[in-house]
Amino acid sequence: MMKRTLIYHLILLLSIPLTAQEIALKVEYPAVVSAGQQFSVSWSVNSGGGEFSCPPFTGFTRLMGPQTSYSSNTQIINGKMLQEVSYSYTYYLLANNEGRFVIPPAVFKVKNKTYQSDSIRIEVVADATGRQNQKSTQSTQSTAGATKADQDVESNGNNIFLNLALSRKELYIGEPIIASVKIYTRVNLSGINDIKYPSFKGFLRSDIETPQLTSLKQENVNGTIYGTGVVQQFILYPQVTGEINIDPVQISVLVQQKTGQSDPFFDNFFSSVQTVPRTIASKSLKVKVKSLPGVQPTDYSGVVGKLDLKANLSKETVNVNDAVNFKVRIEGSGNLKVAAAPSLKLSPDIEVYEPKISDDLKNGMNGTTGQKTFDYLIIPRHYGDYVIPSVTYSYFNTSTGKYESLSTGEFTLHVRKGNDQNTGITVYGGVSKEDVKYLGKDIRFIKTDPGNLRKTGGSIVINTSYHLLFVISLLIFLVVLFLRREHIRRNSDISQVRNRKAAKIAIRRLQSADECLKNEQIDSFYEEMLKALWGYLSDKLSIPVAELTRSNVLSTLADRGIDSERIESLNRILDTCEFARFAPSASGAEAVTIYEEASLFIKSVENSIG
Repeated sequence: MMKRTLIYHLILLLSIPLTAQEIALKVEYPAVVSAGQQFSVSWSVNSGGGEFSCPPFTGFTRLMGPQTSYSSNTQIINGKMLQEVSYSYTYYLLANNEGRFVIPPAVFKVKNKTYQSDSIRIEVVADATGRQNQKSTQSTQSTAGATKADQDVESNGNNIFLNLALSRKELYIGEPIIASVKIYTRVNLSGINDIKYPSFKGFLRSDIETPQLTSLKQENVNGTIYGTGVVQQFILYPQVTGEINIDPVQISVLVQQKTGQSDPFFDNFFSSVQTVPRTIASKSLKVKVKSLPGVQPTDYSGVVGKLDLKANLSKETVNVNDAVNFKVRIEGSGNLKVAAAPSLKLSPDIEVYEPKISDDLKNGMNGTTGQKTFDYLIIPRHYGDYVIPSVTYSYFNTSTGKYESLSTGEFTLHVRKGNDQNTGITVYGGVSKEDVKYLGKDIRFIKTDPGNLRKTGGSIVINTSYHLLFVISLLIFLVVLFLRREHIRRNSDISQVRNRKAAKIAIRRLQSADECLKNEQIDSFYEEMLKALWGYLSDKLSIPVAELTRSNVLSTLADRGIDSERIESLNRILDTCEFARFAPSASGAEAVTIYEEASLFIKSVENSIG
């Protein structure tokens, strides 16, 4: 029975197709080492049965190697077997002299085919603390080769410091800047405790998806080796001209320090380590923002970048009063979030509604790219042939330094009268106008017989109840008219409407956050909390989304009479929610506390501002 089972399993494995993989030879190595430092270089290949040949290690002393290892992983997905194998060859080297060295590629031969890895470029610097840094900062380098030293970084001799680097410091308004927060350390770190980003006043900020910082890589900064890592990257779009100051970024890190009495023989074995919080900050920076040159077109969209314009009409033939979708799509790169909707010049007989705006944008090192769609709902109110004129859209092209105008083609819309029920009715701008209708074919004669006539009672006009009913009806009419006018007046001010509904919308969003919390979706919970708070503050304080910054919100709350304790509570909530992106292990208890504090903040603002 056991033998039969084994045969069945063997037949099953043989019947499953095996997915082949392309052979690749990769290398991992430190980009920067110090003279006299020992380090390792490791090659890995996803195939076995071949012959591996290491290159000559010119400029280095080979201490040991190769040290080989093997790993395998097999998965069966939808009936297909995917097997991943890895053979690694590790060599231990000693850096002898200072300079920049290039080690040729390694070679792997299998089935009469030869595969090569990338060349290795290692910089050797004179750093007496290189061996200590090797212990405190462990890194895994990819095949990209050596990392160049950042010439703008000033270490000032500190063991740990923070740098806020900008891709440029002089640009046009609306042009993107890439801001990178990078940490440099020569001591052991156990984690990041707290991050406080500046308000970036004068900028529209968008976060770039940055991998979580789990390991550091070695870099040479002015002859000293540091373990470095990027904490977060942003895209900043300046919204005002002139010189803008960017405040420092503050980070609280957890530094590992050895405790206990030092022993020359057993220090590493018996010494203990304690974690000490330490706060570091970057330097403040200044950015010069220039106004756009030339004469601004009347249809300027506010976009600075590179765009393409497309449009389409959902139908070319419709009946009167049928809805048609006219979509205008812009795609490219730039500050597409602030792109204004294009204006349509349509016939008065075509009713047009405010467009529904949707976007698909991605933030990267080259700025924001993607597309933004404006979906207009248009309704023809009269039959005939109409021409939808060409839509124009202007933007500032950063590559040419000039305004450029885009345009679509013209569209023709044929509107029919419709069915027989609506043929006799034509609608102009929403007002109905009826033609004379033929009521019937029967001839109705005048009745000549007087019939039985009798005298009625007194006239209804002299009846008291008639006058009372007339007065009551008039009062009801006046009350309804007043309420209607008041309703129109209250809804005419969009900002006031958003102000009144701010709390209701915020409560719905908080309920969504609560659902995420119940389902233990902590990351989604913090995202919903940020949407609820920023949306509430924008509606309640009547601040447009383009001008919504933390400093702007805090100053407006202070002007509205909100006490400093509540403002500090809001600051703490926003910091915690934003930091949760970098701390996926945030506890549910902390999330419950944030939820309660946010609800209490919204209630207090409603009671204070109303």
